[in-house]
Amino acid sequence: MIEQIEYNTERPKLIIPEYGRHIQKMVDHALSIEDREERNKIAKSIIAVMGNLNPHLRDVPDFQPMLWDQLFIISDFKLDVDSPYDKPSREELMERPEPLNYPQNFPKYRFYGNNIKRMIDVAVTWEEGDKKEGLILTIANHMKKCFLNWNKDTVEDDVIFNHLFELSEGKINLKNSDEDLSNASALLKNKKRYNSTNSTSNGGSNKKNYKGNRGRKRY
Repeated sequence: MIEQIEYNTERPKLIIPEYGRHIQKMVDHALSIEDREERNKIAKSIIAVMGNLNPHLRDVPDFQPMLWDQLFIISDFKLDVDSPYDKPSREELMERPEPLNYPQNFPKYRFYGNNIKRMIDVAVTWEEGDKKEGLILTIANHMKKCFLNWNKDTVEDDVIFNHLFELSEGKINLKNSDEDLSNASALLKNKKRYNSTNSTSNGGSNKKNYKGNRGRKRY
């Protein structure tokens, strides 16, 4: 009995460990069958078992093609059966994917973020009116808040107006306007209030509850 014990270190390596060794043995058994018709029946049975192991993926459109691809991969591309889908090749599996084209955007004022620039571009396209003025003031206040996140001290409205003029390529000019942005203390106060609300909801009070050793019995 002891001599018949198998250890994982002595067993062949699993190609797809997620399916376990029983699926691997079933595929190896299908490779040993010479009758093609019988081999096709066993391959379909293996596909059914593999599908039962992943019931949460049955609604995925490419679920069946994925199972057949994995069946050929487990067989090391040696299984010769009639698949309803194109049989994958080893070269396709080993082929490296093409690199993704990430957007290369290097704004001058990175603390504002890309969304601010997008909002400014949208505001420029709007027709003149109260809605556009309200949107521009909202953007300016949000820019001031972003600036305060980067610089905790304070910032003058003229600095925000100059940055807005520059980011809009001169199409939004609030330099000589009488508009006043929100107070810096009010913007930081809202942020502190939000942070305190999150800390209370996540863990209650920030105070640590220390208990002294008084009153404990010593044995």
